[in-house]
Amino acid sequence: MLFSSISFLYYFLPCVLLLYFAAPKRLKNSVLLLASLFFYGWGEPKYLVFMLVSIAQGYVFGLLIEKYRGMKRSKLFLTASVVFSLGLLGYCKYADFLIENFNAATGLSVPLLEIALPIGISFYTFQILSYAVDVYRGSVGAQKNFIRLALYIAMFPQLIAGPIVRYADIETQLGARSHTLAGAAVGVRRFILGLSKKVLLANLLGELVAAFKASGEKSVLYVWLYAVAYALQVYFDFSGYSDMAIGLGRIFGFRFAENFDHPYVSGSVTEFWRRWHISLGTWFRDYLYIPLGGNRVSRPRWLLNLLIVWMATGLWHGAAWNFVVWGLWFAALLILEKLWLLPRLTRCKPLGWVYTLFFVVLGFVIFDASSLGGAASTLASMFGGAGLPAATAESLYALRSNFVLLAAAAVGATPVPQRIAAAAQRSRYGRLALQIAEPVVLLALLVVCTAFLVDGSFNPFLYFRF
Repeated sequence: MLFSSISFLYYFLPCVLLLYFAAPKRLKNSVLLLASLFFYGWGEPKYLVFMLVSIAQGYVFGLLIEKYRGMKRSKLFLTASVVFSLGLLGYCKYADFLIENFNAATGLSVPLLEIALPIGISFYTFQILSYAVDVYRGSVGAQKNFIRLALYIAMFPQLIAGPIVRYADIETQLGARSHTLAGAAVGVRRFILGLSKKVLLANLLGELVAAFKASGEKSVLYVWLYAVAYALQVYFDFSGYSDMAIGLGRIFGFRFAENFDHPYVSGSVTEFWRRWHISLGTWFRDYLYIPLGGNRVSRPRWLLNLLIVWMATGLWHGAAWNFVVWGLWFAALLILEKLWLLPRLTRCKPLGWVYTLFFVVLGFVIFDASSLGGAASTLASMFGGAGLPAATAESLYALRSNFVLLAAAAVGATPVPQRIAAAAQRSRYGRLALQIAEPVVLLALLVVCTAFLVDGSFNPFLYFRF
């Protein structure tokens, strides 16, 4: 079930809100957990088993890790929990990838398992892993209430697309949280803005991407239009979903951490990855990069640590070689910046911004490719290497038809709208105008999004496959 669907917006969510706020305080977690399990099982009920078994092992091993903390058994139970979590993720997500490559390397024909990827397994697996490690480190205590731990892992606002929530960040909120009208209003506002980013920007940009892929009249201009549109689509698709998750969490009394911070204004790739999918980047930093030694090791080992982390980052996004290369692409850029380029970029911010956008857009071409050969072909086409004309009638029409959309998306990806609103807040008349206009605009956005969802069939969610 997508957040950006009629069934969620006008059936599931109103029913859940009614039941949740009607329930007494002691039952609110139970109501939200049951709603989350129903939400997850809506498409494929059989995958509930994977998630429930994962939750159960996280709960049991968490208690055992804490009970024997400081003893060898604690590390043994942590290892068992990590092996179970990664084993299940590997079986569901990477088994066929490994078999395909084994067959290619040996010439054998081992049959594929053809396992459908359970939605959100990469997200909830990482939450269970971080919980087990944090209990082992002693930074949090093991949760003795099964419903609370299950809710932390399975809570539907962040279950299928993040942000990757740390147990420590909501530990107290699982036990006691406040529900206020002001907090709910902030949540509703954030949710509608996220929905608008998804439906009115990401989906329309996705139509341009789909039109390019279906076209038989490619040109250099059309390839660049596709590359820019796809980079913007990924941003608005994922950040829109993160906004909706954060907004829903706020309605239910939870405060989730921010996941995006205008990454396309970055002056370096290093800065870009501090602003893009923040919860994933900090997860790999705290649970892989630093345990490997981080940068407190010899230079060769440090370089190896970076390559391992970014290869893992690529594989987290998908079981295909283009994702591995995408991760290594950014590893190479980050290493180049840390060793030589970063000081030069900081001295000329416009150059840093252009450089970052250029290489990020190229990176997302690799990300979106169906194969390495396809990625190489598209990248070559961007620079006229495939014998394509500079422009065609179709590409010029696509540019004219989508110019306003691309311009709106480009501005929307910057802090400019927030700065305009903040400037208006500094004057009395501006505050008054915003107080009057905001509910009207939000209602209008909800109505327009609903109309698009009713009339349109193009409503993909790119991060479902992760």
